[in-house]
Amino acid sequence: MEKSATDPYDARLAICELLARVGREDREALGQLYRLTSASLFGICLRICRERSAAEDVLHEVFNLIWKRADGFVPGKAHPMSWLGTIARNRSIDWVRSYSARMTRPIEDASEVQDDRIDQYAQMARSEEAQRLHDCLDALDARHRDAIRTAFFNGLTYAQLASAKGVPEPTVRSWARRGLLSLKGCVGDD
Repeated sequence: MEKSATDPYDARLAICELLARVGREDREALGQLYRLTSASLFGICLRICRERSAAEDVLHEVFNLIWKRADGFVPGKAHPMSWLGTIARNRSIDWVRSYSARMTRPIEDASEVQDDRIDQYAQMARSEEAQRLHDCLDALDARHRDAIRTAFFNGLTYAQLASAKGVPEPTVRSWARRGLLSLKGCVGDD
């Protein structure tokens, strides 16, 4: 009695042969394997993922894994479709788990989601305050402005600033103090 072309034994042998060729990095064999098994593997992915687009993405990942792991398939150890189906099943379960981890809240909860960013009005007010501070700094006497900017913005100590300017430290302290008082008056004006 002659076996038909759709004989399960022949299909099994064909898949085993294709897996062996894929294991040797035969791209054509991967294409043939895809045409022969993708419908069954897609069914597994779709049944577990329950979303067509997700199942398509997972099926793509499945064939990437098959490409990488085909050389590890041992024909006598497992049925080739069982081996392929296990990869599809495990990859689908991984997708479901990762999807569950990134689930979003319902849209009804959107009003409860807090936005930690500063609102536009407050940001504009801060920008205006910063501009006012810079304008007030620019209006100071050059020695006072230099003492404040160097000490507060550049992080130099009064002693380092005095040394750099070649003046006594109390003089630098006095410049900074007078500058800060003038700055306070300027920034505080409305």
